Amino acid sequence: MPAEVAGVGHRIVHGGERYREPVLVDDEVERELGALAELAPLHNGPALEAIRAARRAVPGVPHVAVFDTAFHATLPPEASTYALPRRFREEWGIRRFGFHGLSVQWAAERVWARRLVVCHLGGGCSVTAVRDGRSIDTTMGFTPLEGPPMATRSGSVDPGALLHLLRRGLLSADELEHALEYESGLVGLGGSDDPRKLEDSEALAVYTYRIAQAIGAMAVALGGLDALVFTAGVGEHSSVVRAAVCARLDFLGVRLDAEANASAEPDAEIAPPGAPARVVVLRAREDIVIARAARSFVDK
Repeated sequence: MPAEVAGVGHRIVHGGERYREPVLVDDEVERELGALAELAPLHNGPALEAIRAARRAVPGVPHVAVFDTAFHATLPPEASTYALPRRFREEWGIRRFGFHGLSVQWAAERVWARRLVVCHLGGGCSVTAVRDGRSIDTTMGFTPLEGPPMATRSGSVDPGALLHLLRRGLLSADELEHALEYESGLVGLGGSDDPRKLEDSEALAVYTYRIAQAIGAMAVALGGLDALVFTAGVGEHSSVVRAAVCARLDFLGVRLDAEANASAEPDAEIAPPGAPARVVVLRAREDIVIARAARSFVDK
């Protein structure tokens, strides 16, 4: 029984190659997943509860965990390394892992391009550079908090600002975590996590500007851009977000057919004929990637 568990790729540092591939869930794996729940609280806790419930309900079948970080195992050192003291990196395992790998893998299989950028825009938001089918950079890092603003998550923030709040005693560490995970992003900027309710607002301008910036950064990693994918809830369903993001990317050859964008239902091409870069609205199907990986593991 497959289970997506975002964040457990952090064990790559401490456990070698163990969690780069699917694993059979046993009591030891369950304990290790529990120890990592705090690193991605919006996902890991609920996923772990689902695993426990499934193991209780059908104990006689194999339960397989498929990891959302695994696709990013190909990140080169310059993309995965933080400029932190050696002990942070080597002793404590602080590095960039990336998330949404299951979604990005599906996009890379469905939209083949040598230089592909995948925008997974849902409750969480990430932008990933894929060269020849392999992840080479992504916006989420050690946790899913890094990158552009999200529905309720802050995205990247100057760590000095957060240290300032802690030093002054304005927030505890737990209160700060809650604010960054649940009270920030579009909710913090505009009072709603639904971009459709924030049209023509400063909140949407900040959101789409940061996403466009991230796409530009991924184009740097790739040395250009051949195709751009929008996927997940917002990416699939918000023509306004897609238009606002792409309006900033003409210099990369990103152009939209306004009518195709407005009426797009995934899977759909929304760039005009002859445009330098493809733009695709793609339905996210992490479930297929998970099921396929789990079946392959069980059939070995």
